[in-house]
Parts: sequence; C-alpha cells; structure tokens
Amino acid sequence: MPSYQPATIEPKWQHYWETNKTFRTSDELRTPKYYILDMFPYPSGAGLHVGHPEGYTATDILARYKRMRGFHVLHPMGWDAFGLPAEQHAIQTGEHPRINTANNINNFRRQIKSLGFSYDWDREVDTTDPNYFKWTQWIFLQLYDTWYDPELKRGRPISELPAGLNPADHRLAYIAEVPVNWCEALGTVLSNEEVIDGKSERGSHPVVRRPLKQWLMRITAYAERLIDDLEPLDWSDSIKQMQRNWIGKSVGATVRFDVSREMKSSEQCIEVFTTRPDTLFGATYMVLAPEHSLVESITTAEQKQAVKEYQAAASRKSDFDRTELAKTKTGVFTGAYAINPVNGKEIPIWIADYVLATYGTGAIMAVPGHDERDFEFAKLFGLPIVTVVTPSEAWLKQTKSSVNELSAAYTDDGLLMNSGMLDGLSVDEAKRKITAWLVVEGKGEAKVNYKLRDWLFSRQRYWGEPFPVLHGPDGSVNALSAADLPVTLPEVKDYKPTGSPEGPLALATDWRRVERDGVVYQRETNTMPQWAGSCWYYLRYIDPQNAQEFAESGKLNHWLPVDLYVGGAEHAVLHLLYSRFWHKVLFDRGYVNCVEPFQRLVNQGMILGENNEKMSKSRGNVINPDDVVRDYGADSLRLFEMFMGPLEAVKPWSTKGVEGVSRFLGRVWRVFIDDAAEEVTLHASVKEVSPNTEMLRELHRTIKKVGEDTEALKFNTAISAMMEFTNYLTKQESRPISVLKPFVLVLAPYAPHIAEELWEILGNTTTLAYEPWPSYDPALCVADEIEVPVQVNGKIKAKLTVPAEIDAAGLEAAAMSDEAVLVALAGKTPKKVIVVPKKLVNIVV
Repeated sequence: MPSYQPATIEPKWQHYWETNKTFRTSDELRTPKYYILDMFPYPSGAGLHVGHPEGYTATDILARYKRMRGFHVLHPMGWDAFGLPAEQHAIQTGEHPRINTANNINNFRRQIKSLGFSYDWDREVDTTDPNYFKWTQWIFLQLYDTWYDPELKRGRPISELPAGLNPADHRLAYIAEVPVNWCEALGTVLSNEEVIDGKSERGSHPVVRRPLKQWLMRITAYAERLIDDLEPLDWSDSIKQMQRNWIGKSVGATVRFDVSREMKSSEQCIEVFTTRPDTLFGATYMVLAPEHSLVESITTAEQKQAVKEYQAAASRKSDFDRTELAKTKTGVFTGAYAINPVNGKEIPIWIADYVLATYGTGAIMAVPGHDERDFEFAKLFGLPIVTVVTPSEAWLKQTKSSVNELSAAYTDDGLLMNSGMLDGLSVDEAKRKITAWLVVEGKGEAKVNYKLRDWLFSRQRYWGEPFPVLHGPDGSVNALSAADLPVTLPEVKDYKPTGSPEGPLALATDWRRVERDGVVYQRETNTMPQWAGSCWYYLRYIDPQNAQEFAESGKLNHWLPVDLYVGGAEHAVLHLLYSRFWHKVLFDRGYVNCVEPFQRLVNQGMILGENNEKMSKSRGNVINPDDVVRDYGADSLRLFEMFMGPLEAVKPWSTKGVEGVSRFLGRVWRVFIDDAAEEVTLHASVKEVSPNTEMLRELHRTIKKVGEDTEALKFNTAISAMMEFTNYLTKQESRPISVLKPFVLVLAPYAPHIAEELWEILGNTTTLAYEPWPSYDPALCVADEIEVPVQVNGKIKAKLTVPAEIDAAGLEAAAMSDEAVLVALAGKTPKKVIVVPKKLVNIVV
C-alpha cells in the first residue's frame, strides 16, 4: 500500500495505543503537570455528530503537545449519563434505562476512540455507576452538614452552628415548599430552562407553577464569593459577565410599606427591595407577584374572583415568559392599598406576573416616572406618574416631554425634585440620605440583593441519584452515614410518571420502607438532578478507583486546579456555577486545596451544517463522524475541524474542505514515501545528508510557529504553517532525514496516526508520543532578506528583495533605483516618498 491509506494505518495505531496503554497517566506525581478537561458528553442514542469532536480535538492536540514538552498530563473522558432522555426511552420501550445508557456509552466510546484521542481510558467515569454516585451522595451529605458563616465568609460544619439557631434554616442542603414548574405529563419538576412558552422543552407538554416541598441548595449564600473569585480566572470577559448577570448582584435598600384598608391601618407589612430608594417619593403603586403570601389576605371580596383567575393564568407561564420585556404587561388590582412611608400617601396594590416570588421579596414599589416596565404598566392601567428625578433638557426635547408630563420613563441621572427632604440632591446623595432616614425611622435598611435563587435540587424521576436520607415518622430528616452508601435504585416494573410529586420511586414500597431500631423510616422518593453528577466529575478523574474517599488528598493537591477546561458555551452559566459552588464548599470543609476548580476556560464555537444551520435531525443536516472517518480518515477529520477557523468561531461544515485536508495528508505521505513503488518504500529524495541553511531556516520557523500557535490554541494557523512547509519539502530534490524527523514530531499532535506510521517507517521502534518536542534556533528564525512592495500612486509596481536589517534611507534608495519603478515614474519627479520600514514604500507622483 504505497499510497496513503488511513483505513489501514489508523486502526493499527489505535490498537497499539490501547494495547500498550500509551496514554495512561502514571500515579507518579511529578511536575510540571497539566490537567486538560473536556466537558464530558451526555451519551444519547443519536451518537456523535461532527460538531462534538471539535473541542475534543483541540484538547487532544494540546495534551499530545504537552506530553512532548515533558508535562505530566491528565486527559480523561467520562459520561454524564443520568437524565430524562434515558428515562423517557424506558417509558416508551420498557427497557431499563441502565441498558439503553450502556448501549449509548459503548457507541460514544467507539466513535471517540475511532478519532485517536489520547484519553487515559483507565480513568473513565460514568455518573450512573454506583461506585461513582456513592461519592455524589457523600458530597450531598457534606452540603447537608454545612452552614455558611457570613462573618467568616466560609462554610462550617453544622456542629459549629451557634446555639439557638435552627440547623434546618441554615443547612446548605434543605427542604422547603417553593413554587416550581410542574409537568403532569412528564411527572416531574422542570427547570426554567426546560420550559418554553408554558410547555416542556421535551414533548411540548403543558407546564404549570405549583408549590411543592423540594430539596434546595443554598447557593445564594456563596453569591458574593462566586462573583469575586471570577476576577483572577483566565476566562473570556463574556463568560464572566454571563456568570455575574446570572447572579445579579444589586445594591440598594429594603423598604417596609404598611398595608391599609379604607384608611384603617393594619399590622400587615409589605417589604420591597429597591436599587433606587432615592425615588421613593415617586412610588405611586405597588406590585406583588401572583404567588406572594399576602395576596389572599389583602385582596378585597370584590376582587377575589379576578385575582384568582389571574393567579391561575400566571401559574401556566415560565419565569422567562413572565419577565420577557417585549410582552405586553398584564395585572389585576387587589382592592388593597399600602402607605408610602416617606409621604404617608395611600398607593394601590396590584398583582402582575412580571414580578417573581423568587426574586427579591416578591414585591416591588412601582416608580413609573423612572422605570420602563412600571411606566408601561401605569400607562396601560391609568395609574399616576410622578417625576422625582429632573430630566435633562436634551432628553425632554428628544422625547417631547415636559418635566411633569413624561412621555417615557426617565432613567438617567439628575437632581431630585418633588421629593421633600431629597430635593436638589444628586441620585447618589439621595440614596445615602434616604437609606439613613429609613434606618432611623425603622422603615428599612441598606441591603445587597441577588437575582440568583437557591438551586432547586429535586426531580420526580427514576433515573437519577437517590438522596442519602431517611424521613422519620415525626417528620425529621435523618442523614445516612458514609457506611450506608451508595443508596442504589430499586428495580421497578414501570417507569411511567405516577402523576404524584413523589415520583416513580414511591411505588417501590419495599425499597422505600426502612426499619431501624424498631422505627420505620421512609426513603426520599425524589432523585437528584442531572447536574449533580456533573458538578464534581473532574475530581473523580484524579483518583477514580478509590473506594475509601472521593479522591486522595495528595493527588488532589497535585492536579488541581484544572489548567484548561474546554466545552460548549451552552454550559457557560449553570454547570459552571454549580460546579464552582460545590467546589467552594469542599474547599471550605478542607477537602480540596484551591478555591476555584477551572483556571482557564475556552468555549469552542459551534460547527453548523453545510446549509449554515445548526445541525439537527429535523433539519436533515447532521454529519456522522463515522462516515467522514470511513471516507477520509480520522486525521483528516481532526485537521479539518481545526483548520476551519479560530477555535471559538462558529463555522459551517464543508465536505470539500475535508477532501482538501485529506489531499494535504497525501502530500505529506509522498514527501516521505515513493507511491509508485509496489511496497512502502522511502522516496529516493529522502537521504542521510545535511540540510542547507535555507532548509534549516524553513524547518526552524515551522517548529517555532507551530509550537507558539499550539500554546495559544491557534490551531488553524499552525496547520497553515505545516502546509507551507510540506509544499516547500515537495519541491526539494534532497529531503534530509534530520529535517523529516522533527517535522513528523511537529505534525504528530494534529495527525497522530500518519505521524506514528511515518515515524516507524523512518526506523523508530517505539511510539513518538513521548518524544521531546523539537527545539529551534532563534537565529535561524530571523530572515536574512525580506520582500518589500513598492507602490506608485497607491498601485504596486515592484517587489524588492532587500536585507532584513535595511534602514529607511536604504529602502528608499533601493526603490528609486529599481528598473520597474523607474518605468512607472516615466521621468516624473515624486512629490513625496513614504517609507514604512521593512513593510512598504509608497511613491506619490
């Protein structure tokens, strides 16, 4: 087979790597170390499409490169395998989700191995493996046993909770009744991200809001640290900002409004959080979330029916639908009034679905003169609008407003007006003064608020991690001991939703009932969300076979933090936020040695179909990597995905592009091999001779360029450099082995199969995976001569080959004496000669 045959070469080397465990990471904790992590996949029945390997290829190139640079590399792979899709498959087919999950994992593993990625398969993890989720349950118990000390700003054991405080009110894992997205058809609670226009993302089933007792994680206690600790991380500004926006820190004040009916004061009080306490004099009405606990008690008899109907309608909307700015505001008057604490005026209390019970206090003071949503609502329902911040003249003119009759909400700065004690103050001065007044009067206090809500941690599903707790007959929650773990799932006959918030596990009565010391307990019948297993998998990779602890401390200290984490931007908020939260708790409790898990984060861009649309079955544009490997080889797929453009960019797939890269690898092969021979034979030009200076320069520039671009994850330009060098070698009548060997090593991280084959053909008997990365001589990377274009009136008329160190005067002289330039000047005297040293000469005639 003298011609390039990836179908023969690639399986050979994949078998060699697997048989010899070439990429097994030793337990010898040597430095320097480099931990490269991929966001592990959910193994669906559809298998991989060509978009999936993009990030894996990038990390594999870097892992191979780092090994050659002498780094102790950890590069593992595993499976995020719990979740609703496998359970839905079980419901439809009756097949246990474990079987379907195992089949999908086997297919994913086969596809990934066919691409030659250098994973340490001895460290493979699967979140559905009891040996794995035993430790997910153990980490849950640490959260249950931890409270957050706001003074020390760290988590501490519940045993250290000050006397008099109720542990149930402070545990990081706790049970509470909260409004949730309930899908009757799926029989489970859904996250806001899983609800679209009031229906489930999967199956488009109706979703309603209803209160349920659920497990929650008190992630809000860590909100400030989750913001502050972003700063030193090597993440893109956009991803950091997405995290900050999701946490949503707001600085302001809480204000208490007494409820009044028919001018008679009541003991009821509505507390609001506002970032603009300076605008209190402009609060002309209040709005409560439809689920607010006071709605029922304050609503008048005349308004009961209207309020009840509105609450029912709001329950069918997701939080996103309710807060979408583009939607027309709706609301209902409760019939009740509140007293504005700064001026004693009665203001009406409404309910509206754009206010959420889960954000702030579930109530707002509405200042329509200076808030766009409040202005729209006030206009719609004929409510008063008062100006309390003086608009600028330019704004008044632009909006055709007058100071006391606004045509839009004024949201910029200005001096206070119509505000009594605050008149004439700036916004910042007014905020400070009114907050101090509220404190003195007992009407409020300074407050920092977060949009972030505690993490809803219960799912009414079968296929998830069971909670390691027992519920006592007295309502107590009893944590299991580490010796009781793992709590495994029972075998059930039916995976269908029961229609009950208890979920399918409620039907496993024998499993659910646990008797201890004569007391009958009940197991939790909810399971953990899919997020649970993916929160900490990067830790288990470090010590995956450890049966005594989730990972040995010495190994954790060696490998953490992760040096590079690569994955899709779709996980840029929740997965990262949840992982960071769990990691910080483990740090506070002394189990890990660093405060952040992922030092550097890169999000690869999406690969679109050839029609420039997102790949999906429904669009019919999915490209299966199996087909590409069959037709062109894994090395061609790897190279093309990196050659398409910058790693972070969105790029369309092109089969012609793969063909082009395949032809390039064919040229590389022919640089070494005589494809006219009957057997694999080195080309006659491949010789044991010394290279000339020009060839050494080309080689050393290529080594330098590819190395630097690989470090910077600029894989497309590194490949371009190798293509240029291949074209150069192709033209050479003599190809020294001393040049070809380092070129093979430079190519190896990118196209490892062909590189290994060529390495062997050149006479080597061991893998090149740990060969040292070739060094380069900086002196050889500096050009002796450079090419400089010469323009006459903006048009290029000549290209000068001049010494690299030529100065501006010498460059001008060379240009003015060039024959082509003299012809272009036709005897005319230049008005000006512009010289850009080493770059350009422009002659203006």
